[in-house]
This record gives sequence, C-alpha cells and structure tokens, in this order.
Amino acid sequence: MALKYVVKKTTFGFDKEKAEKYVARPFNVVTVDFKMLCDQVTKVGFVPRGTVKSVLDGLIDSLITYMEIGASVSLGEFGTFRPSFGCKSQDDEKEVTTDTLKNRKIIFTPGSIFKGMIKSVSIQKLDLDSSKSNSSGTPDNGNGGNGEGENEGGGEAPDPAA
Repeated sequence: MALKYVVKKTTFGFDKEKAEKYVARPFNVVTVDFKMLCDQVTKVGFVPRGTVKSVLDGLIDSLITYMEIGASVSLGEFGTFRPSFGCKSQDDEKEVTTDTLKNRKIIFTPGSIFKGMIKSVSIQKLDLDSSKSNSSGTPDNGNGGNGEGENEGGGEAPDPAA
C-alpha cells in the first residue's frame, strides 16, 4: 500500500507577488470511524467487539482525566498525547492572561511504531483529473513523467522494509 497525494495550486500570500505555486497535498482515501476500528481490532485480536469498545472507551476517559490536569499521557510505542494551547503575544508580562489564550488543542507525538511506518511507507501520486490520466489506467508513479512505459514496479517506490 502507498500514501496518496494530489497536486494543488496554492497562492502564497507572504511574498509581494502573491506567487502561485504547486504543492503536494496528502489525499485521504477514507476516514475510519470508531465502529470500523473496533471491528478491525476484533478481527485481528480475536477479542469480542464489546470488550474492544469497552477498553477503548476506558482509554479515552482516562486520557481526558489526565489531560484535564495538564499531564502528558504516554502509551508506550503507540505515542504520547499532551494538551496544549496558543497565546496572543503581548507587550507586557501582566497583559498575558487566560483571555489571551487561544487554539486549545491536543498534540499527538507518534511513538516508534508509527515513526518507523511513516518513514518506510511508499508515496504515490493520485491523478484526480481523468482527462490528464495516462492511457494505461494505472496511477502515475509520481516522477513527473507521462506514466506510459514508466510503470516498472507498479508505480510505487520500493518498500525499504522488505
């Protein structure tokens, strides 16, 4: 399997010319909801679905309990969750109050399993414009060619873990 990306035109407003450039954007094929995740864990772990749901619900409740007191929560090789927020800068220290806080968020830092996976997964261009798709019907290999005669290896980069 490969991560997919699409090419999008983006206007950068930070330069005087407001230059338009092309950038790669990740393309999410599907969103896996809680039910789908529980079903998959049930199949892989041979644990009843109700038990999986109960454990995950308990994990979520526990994460909330600890993050509400400002704790970072480490789940070993899975990763770490920590609460955070942004703040509007002020000229004087006394002006920094809870009113200047903004963008409350939870930051997830992946653990070793996810870091290894993301470093080794292949990446493949997804051409959403059917009028520009190659005649072979196979995905573009992402190297900027026309896709014809260049599909050695199925258009994916080799898997370094193999």
